[in-house]
Amino acid sequence: MSTPKTLSGDDSIKTWLEHPVGGPIIRDLLAQSGQNPDVLKPVQRLAIKRLVKLSKGQFSQEMVDQLVARAAAGDVPAGADASVEAPEPTTESADAGAAPEVERPEWVERLDQGRFAGKTVIVTGAGSGIGRATASRIAREGGRVIAVDVSQERLDDFASEHEGAEIVTLVADITDDTKVAEIVAAAGDRIDGLANIAGIMDDMTPIGELTDAVWKRVFSVNVDGTMKLMRAVVPVMLARGTGSIVNTASEAALRGSAAGVAYTASKHAVVGLTKSTAFMYGPSGLRVNAVAPGATITNIEATFASPLGAERVRQAMAILPDAAEAEALAASITFLLSDDGVNINGVVLASDGGWSAA
Repeated sequence: MSTPKTLSGDDSIKTWLEHPVGGPIIRDLLAQSGQNPDVLKPVQRLAIKRLVKLSKGQFSQEMVDQLVARAAAGDVPAGADASVEAPEPTTESADAGAAPEVERPEWVERLDQGRFAGKTVIVTGAGSGIGRATASRIAREGGRVIAVDVSQERLDDFASEHEGAEIVTLVADITDDTKVAEIVAAAGDRIDGLANIAGIMDDMTPIGELTDAVWKRVFSVNVDGTMKLMRAVVPVMLARGTGSIVNTASEAALRGSAAGVAYTASKHAVVGLTKSTAFMYGPSGLRVNAVAPGATITNIEATFASPLGAERVRQAMAILPDAAEAEALAASITFLLSDDGVNINGVVLASDGGWSAA
């Protein structure tokens, strides 16, 4: 009988769960908090040490070190089954001749130093999730960032992680015309890019159960806020004959099975804003595109106010690819924002791990 490998913080969560010692330890910890391993499925391909950052303090580096030490010592919880739990075969792996599953190398962000040097980019939702990852990448690649969020605390935390970078933080509700004017004023007479990332989810209700309050709230942020900022920056960009806008759509902009009717309709509207503006202003030097994220690890949490909505959406998400980190979406967004996207205008880039191909 072969000796199981020695686990480390660099091993994936999936490797830990399938390990004869690591698996029982992880499952026991989850059980103590009333959870099961399914909660880790969206991030199972990430190194377990990545939970320190993703958990926002709930899972510390000390806890990772303790897990590694326990696994090395063979400290299987009393009463736990120390046998390896083989993963249930999928349809693909069960097929004759299917290639065996191998552990894929983890994606590592690679910066393009100076890509945004001399450029000013407005990023909304910059305090967390995709917005924070995008603002961070632009700042680390030499750009001046106007970081906009509804939380001063999140913005202060973001700025503190980027000492020496040129970052202007601004607490603002993007649905407020006065605040939108403040955002543009903070940028000054040069706006090279706008990343419209701030957005909210609905409660997964179908139209037969939809309330006016949910509809108005979702459209106010996702559509009105996006439109107001686009409208505000376009004159500044036209004055210089150049500019790049990237809106955040969603898989819900490409299909009807990813969310409730309010969110789905709002993201379809974002696509309309994107394509119309690209068509109108393309000859004037502006590029306007959208990114359609799939499952992403952000602070936007889905709630299910409708049993029907919960059942239908969860069925559709059964084939969902693993969730991506916000930094992976930032890579797509900054590509379109930058001069690397020079010949791309009016597109909706599905950055979804292949979900839209299913």
